[in-house]
Amino acid sequence: MRSDTVTKPSEAMRKVMADAVVGDDVFGEDPTVNRLQETVADLLGKESALYVPSGVMSNQLALKTHTSPGDEVIVEKDSHIFNYETGAPALLSGIQLNLVPGVRGLMTAADVEEAIRPDVYYMMPTRLVCVENTHNRGGGSIYPMKLIQEIKDVVVKHGLKYHLDGARLWNASVATGIKVFEYAKHFDSVSVCLSKGLGAPVGSVLTGTKEYIAKAKRFRKVFGGGMRQAGILAAAGLYALENNFRRLAEDHENAKAFARILGDSPVFEVNVDHVETNIIIFGVKQPVRIDKFIAEAKNAGVLLSAGSAGKLRAVTHLDVSREMVTKAAEILVKMRVN
Repeated sequence: MRSDTVTKPSEAMRKVMADAVVGDDVFGEDPTVNRLQETVADLLGKESALYVPSGVMSNQLALKTHTSPGDEVIVEKDSHIFNYETGAPALLSGIQLNLVPGVRGLMTAADVEEAIRPDVYYMMPTRLVCVENTHNRGGGSIYPMKLIQEIKDVVVKHGLKYHLDGARLWNASVATGIKVFEYAKHFDSVSVCLSKGLGAPVGSVLTGTKEYIAKAKRFRKVFGGGMRQAGILAAAGLYALENNFRRLAEDHENAKAFARILGDSPVFEVNVDHVETNIIIFGVKQPVRIDKFIAEAKNAGVLLSAGSAGKLRAVTHLDVSREMVTKAAEILVKMRVN
């Protein structure tokens, strides 16, 4: 339960990968990649889409395409772009991030507006605002549509661009019943991941206007993301969208069940109401080294990862059943915490 990135392709998924019709995607000639891009663009209500190897590349292409060196981008302080993308905005695009504090990863429109730089020559210009939905370090929290719209109003007012890191947008959609295109329509660009909850082995997709994606495709080549017969991988993404999207509801139910067991224990601190999707952030009530606890849990048969601010993180996905999740929680409850 370290992450929803650890899933293995099913036999059915491997079969469609083996049978995929392929071509050279750098030349735009891989029919399976093209179909995946068209499918995702259609789902998100965007003109065009670009298949890339990873979520980090997708986000970084979004930043690179929206900005110029010396610009500033507003992100929430616990965002994936800031915490887990290895300083790429500065390294690849020559831009600075302006960190806005949020509550469970959610920024307010007022805080975003306050972070926008005045138009004076001695300050870097603000160009872009990024939102993450669902929010990883926020415990899989979902951005309310009202808040997305309020931030958009600020973005439009100040003539900025608006990017959605929607790596787990599929989870937000299934949990709320709101179609992904209803979320996506508020943003100039949207990145979605196929290798997290959907269970594909590789890949993310960046969406936007035709002009925007054409520019991003050039930068994909610059970043080394041009793949050749990538239809073998794209076929897995298509299979995942067709077969593993709606079943995300099971992961959400399993996450709630896991959290409830921990919440009933005097050892752990967990807010079950904050478990909105497939990520559980929880703490240990007595002082404990997180790295030591993770190692002891591993020895007991449960794989966890570190969350934010001294917390632990567990993630449900298609390779862990309700029975396995329940057993994992029971193992943790019975562990002796030192």
